[in-house]
Amino acid sequence: MPNTASSIKRLRQNDVRRLRNRATRSTMRAAVKRVRAAVEANDAETAKNEFKMACRKLDQAAAKNVIHKNAASRTKSRLNGAIKKIAQAA
Repeated sequence: MPNTASSIKRLRQNDVRRLRNRATRSTMRAAVKRVRAAVEANDAETAKNEFKMACRKLDQAAAKNVIHKNAASRTKSRLNGAIKKIAQAA
């Protein structure tokens, strides 16, 4: 347990930030999973719609430093490539 007043405050701040980051990460991962599920089902139209929301969530997470901006960019690129692949096959 922290001893000084500043370390007690720091612990409280860390708890709040951890919960906020967890919520952001959870919604981001759910959005990405919906895109991947649509790609697995070969549903290009649904995948495109879900991709727009996933891009928003990834960018928000990157802006809040929950994930690195390059990780967000890489994930968006891979999802977009998967969507294009099933769109060409259809």
